[in-house]
Amino acid sequence: MILSAAHHPTLRALADTFIPGLPGRPAAAEFWARSGAEGIDLQQINEVISAQPLGAQQEFEKLLGLLANPMLGLTWFGPLKPFARLDADQRQQMLRSWAQSNLPQLRKGFHALRKLMVFLYYGSSSAEQGNGAWPHIGYPGPLPEDVVDTPKPIRTLQPTTDTTYDCDVLVIGSGAGGGVIAGEMAAAGHDVLIIEKGPYCHGCDFTQREVDMMGKLYDAKGTLATQDGGVALLAGSCLGGGTTVNWAGSFRTPDYVLEEWAREHQVPHFTSQQFKYSLDAVAQALSVNTDYQRHNGQNQALWDGSTKLGQEVKLIPRNEKGLSDSEQHFQGLGYSTMGDRYGIKQGTLNTYLLQAFQHGARILADTYVERVTVHAGMATGAEAVHTTAEGRPVRITVRAKRVIVAGGAVQTPALLLRSGLRHPHIGQHLHLHPTVAVSGVYPHRMDPWHGPSMSVVNDAFTRLNGTNFGAKIETPPAHAGLMAMVLPWLSGEQHKQMMLEAAHLGSFIVLTRDRDGGRVSVDKDGTPLVDYVLSDFDRASMLAGVRAAADIHVAAGARKVYLPHGTLPTLLAESGVVLNPELLDKLPHLGWKPNQFSLYSAHQMSTCRMGGTEATHPVGPNGETYEVRNLFVADGSAFPACSGVNPMLTIMALAHYTAQEMKASSPTVSMASSRTVSAG
Repeated sequence: MILSAAHHPTLRALADTFIPGLPGRPAAAEFWARSGAEGIDLQQINEVISAQPLGAQQEFEKLLGLLANPMLGLTWFGPLKPFARLDADQRQQMLRSWAQSNLPQLRKGFHALRKLMVFLYYGSSSAEQGNGAWPHIGYPGPLPEDVVDTPKPIRTLQPTTDTTYDCDVLVIGSGAGGGVIAGEMAAAGHDVLIIEKGPYCHGCDFTQREVDMMGKLYDAKGTLATQDGGVALLAGSCLGGGTTVNWAGSFRTPDYVLEEWAREHQVPHFTSQQFKYSLDAVAQALSVNTDYQRHNGQNQALWDGSTKLGQEVKLIPRNEKGLSDSEQHFQGLGYSTMGDRYGIKQGTLNTYLLQAFQHGARILADTYVERVTVHAGMATGAEAVHTTAEGRPVRITVRAKRVIVAGGAVQTPALLLRSGLRHPHIGQHLHLHPTVAVSGVYPHRMDPWHGPSMSVVNDAFTRLNGTNFGAKIETPPAHAGLMAMVLPWLSGEQHKQMMLEAAHLGSFIVLTRDRDGGRVSVDKDGTPLVDYVLSDFDRASMLAGVRAAADIHVAAGARKVYLPHGTLPTLLAESGVVLNPELLDKLPHLGWKPNQFSLYSAHQMSTCRMGGTEATHPVGPNGETYEVRNLFVADGSAFPACSGVNPMLTIMALAHYTAQEMKASSPTVSMASSRTVSAG
C-alpha cells in the first residue's frame, strides 16, 4: 500500500489525538507541548503497513477511508464530519467510543491505530536528533558508540542473477531449530545450504534504535498479529532468528511437560537419555549459566515481592559468555532484544551457524522460500526469491537430498501448505503462551531498560488446580516504544502522564501455558493468517497469574499497579497494603473479548506437531513429515503441545536430537525420475 497525500490529514489528526500537544504545563513543558505529528514520520507508517499481508493492507486503507468520510459520525453517534475536521475533544470521544465498542471491527481499528501511533512516536529516533520525548521520560536511548566495528565472521552468498544450488541438506530458517540442525549436519560432513528470510546483521548493525531494529529483525516489521488484531506476535526474522532477538532466557523443558508429550503423543524419546543428552549439548554450546552479577529494578522487585510473600523464585539461566560486571555490559544486556551488538549473547549467530559456516555450509540471507519442491512423494529442494542489496529480486532454485523446514510456527505451516501438503493438522493446535503485562509504579527509579531483561522467575502458579496448566511470572524488556504500546490509552493526557512515569515503572509478564489453541492458514497468495482467541480455561489461568503479579508488585513496594485491561483498573497501595482490593475480585467480570485488553505472544508453537499417530500429527517422532519423505520439521511448530517455558532451549534440543537421527540414516531414494517438480 502506498499512502497518498490524501491520507496525510487523517494520519496527522490521529497522531495529534493519540499524542496531543498540551501547551502551558509548568513541568516538562516541552514534553506536554509536543504533538504526535511532530514526532511521527508518515513514511514509516507506509513501510509498516506495506509489510502486512495484502488483505490487511486493504483493510487499513478502508479504515482510513472511513475516517475521512463524514459518515464516520454514525459509528459513534457524533457529528457527520471526517475525523480531521472534528475538534480535539470530539476526536478523543470518537476513539474512546471505538475502544469500548461492541463491534469487534471498531475495537480492532482503534487498537491498530493506537499501537502504530504511540510506538512510532516514542520508539523512533535518529542518530542526529534522538527522540524529543526521551529526556522527559528518562529513557536514555542507544548507548554511546563504543563498539569496534569488527568484520562479519560469516560470509553469506550474494547472487546477482538467477541461480541454482545443489546440496545434501537444505535448511530453511536459521533460528533455534534451523541453526542447530545446520551446524550439526555441516560438522558431520554434509553439504549444507541455509536459507533465511531476513537479513544478516552483526555488531554495529544492531543500532539499539527500537523502530529501526523492530523493522529489520522481526517478521512483518514487528507488527505480526492475529487476524482480529487481538494478539500481537513477536517473531524473529533475521539470521539467527529468535535467538538473535530473544531475551536470553534458557529454560530446560519441565519434566512433567516432557512426560506429557511422551505419553499423550506417543513420542517416547522426550523422556529418554538421548533427549537429555541433546538438552545438555545445546546448553553447553550456548554457555548457559546464572553467573550474571545483578538484577535490574523490575527483576529485583519480582525477587523481593515474591520472597516477602513466601513464594519460591529462581534465577533464570541465560545464554551469555564473556559477561563482566561493568556498567556497559549491564546496561547493554537490556538492548539485546534488538540484537546484541557486544557479542555476549550466544544465539545460533555466534554458535551453531558459525560452526556450520566454518564446516563449509553456504548461507543465503534475504531470501523468501516460495515452496518446497516435491516429486513422487519426496522433497527435492525449493524455489525461492533472493533480494539483492540493491533491492532486485533474483530467482533461486535449490536441488537437495533432504529439506529441513525451520521457519517458526507461523511460517513453517504456511510454507508446507504452499508446497502442496494437505495433512489436516498442518497449522492447527497453535499455542502462543498468551502474555499480559502487569505494571507497577515505584517510588524509586526502576530504569527497566537496563540490565538482563529476564533474570528471575516465579513458578508458584504454573500448575493450577492439579493440572499441568497455569502461568509463569517473569519480566519483559522495556523500551520507550514497546512500553507506550502496552500501556492502556484512555486519553492523550492520561497516556502522556503514564509515560512520564516510565523510569519508575516495573513490569511483570504473566506467561500462560495455554491448553487450547488457534490455527495458521494461508490466503490466496500463500501468506500466513493467524487465528487465535483466548479460551475461558486459559483466561482463568491468566487471571490467576495477574492477581499473583499484582500482589507481588504491592509486596515489593509499588504504590500503584496497572492491571492489564483497556479500562485501566488501577490498584492503589500503601506500605505494602492494597487500598482497593475489590478491583481484583472484579477482574474476571470485565470484558475479555479480543481488543478489550492487550495480549502478546513471543512464543509460537505446535502447528506441525510431532507424534506417533499419523492421522493427528503431521510429523513423525524422527522429525520427518508423514506426507512427504526427506522433508523434516525442526522448530517450535513440531512441539506436540505447549512447552510451558520460554522455548528456545527445547527447540534447540529437539533440532539436535533430530540431527542425530538424520546422521544415522540416509535419504530415501526414489526409483522414479529425479526431475524436480513443484507441488504447488
